Parts: sequence; C-alpha cells; structure tokens
Amino acid sequence: MKINEGWWHKLGNEATWIDISQPLDQKIATWPNDTPFSYERAVTKEMSGSVNIGKIAMSLHTGTHVDAPFHFDNEGSGILDLDINVFIGKARLIDVTHCTKRIDAQAFAAADTDALPPRVLLRTSLPNDRERFPERIPAIDATIVPFLKEKGVRLIGVDVPSVDPLDSKALPAHHAFSDHGIHILENVMLDGLAPGDYEFVALPLPLADADGSPVRAAIRPLYGKEEHDVGKES
Repeated sequence: MKINEGWWHKLGNEATWIDISQPLDQKIATWPNDTPFSYERAVTKEMSGSVNIGKIAMSLHTGTHVDAPFHFDNEGSGILDLDINVFIGKARLIDVTHCTKRIDAQAFAAADTDALPPRVLLRTSLPNDRERFPERIPAIDATIVPFLKEKGVRLIGVDVPSVDPLDSKALPAHHAFSDHGIHILENVMLDGLAPGDYEFVALPLPLADADGSPVRAAIRPLYGKEEHDVGKES
C-alpha cells in the first residue's frame, strides 16, 4: 500500500467537486416504517442568549448512506470498524441504465472493467428522486460480486435505496458484498454524470456500534492525475 503524496497537493487546482449526496430535510423519502428525518432547533439564540442548537432524528439509512455489515448480520462489523481509506480515492462511474430489472454480468459487458479502481459507482435507470421512495429498483445480482472482488473493488455505490430488491428478506447481495470485503454505499445522486473515473470521498460518521451512517459524498473528474491508491489492498 502506498500514498502518492503529490495527489493531495493537486486537490484544489483543477476540477470542481460535485456533491452527489441527497440533501436531508423533511421532504426526503425514507424506508417504510423507518424513522423519518426531522430537524429542529432545540435551543434558540433568544433562549440561550448566545447560540442556536439543533437536534436531528432519523433512520441511519435515510438519504445517502453506508451500510455496515451489522445492518444485516448480528456478527458483522459496525460503522466505526470500517476502514476509512476505502471511502476516499479513485472511483469509476459505470452506466447500467440499460439494466431495468437487475444488474448482472451483462451490465458490465460494454463497460470498461479493465484495471477497475477500488470504488465503483453504478448509475441505474431509476431517476434520482429523493422525495419519492421507489416501488421497485434494478437490484444487483449477487453472482457478480466475486467478479468485482477479483477486480480489486472494495466499495460499491448505487443511486437507489438498496443493492437488493426492496422486498428482499434474505438480502443476498448485501451478504455477498460483506463476505467479499466490499463496502456498500446507497442513494448517491448520479443523474446526468458521465461514465468515467473520478476522485471520490464519502466518509461515514464515527458512530460507535452503529449499523449505518449518513455520508456527504462528492466526486470530481480525473484529468490525467496520478491515482490515489490508498484504498487498494496490499
């Protein structure tokens, strides 16, 4: 494992960062029966004489978020146990909009899968409407996970609420990704973004014992810069 130190010095010099997170407000859709998002000022400046203090309530799987293995496996790792290096570095955005029902090996047939970076973002056929929870989604076929692992992928990101069908109880893709050491990022906003390679960041909060975490995810196009490969397995 190595870190190209020069990469850090180039961050502010070229392309603009693009926010691919869902804004969190009372309009955001949540999973059925999950705690909806709410924000309120628990203390106002008028009350305290100095500051406003807010508080939030929400499911950890609202908006753009990371699933920890503990979300679907009582013996799985929590958010705080995940390697933060996986959430920073080079990513490839792949267009799978032609897969309207499921994302399988054929989804990658026309994509550039040579020398995949450690992070893959899938832009699906579903419009990124953060105010409406979808009735169905193009879910990931768990049989493609070993292929992604073989290519060195350590994070998969999707622009839908789940990598599995919304009504799945077995969650085969979740378990397959976890078994192969691939982290799961859901509900990123990828509409209108071109396929290709990007710098990427989506850090989860350091929540002890938590099954997931909201993230602020952002990408920016790579223009011939050297790869930041800290997320690769040595």
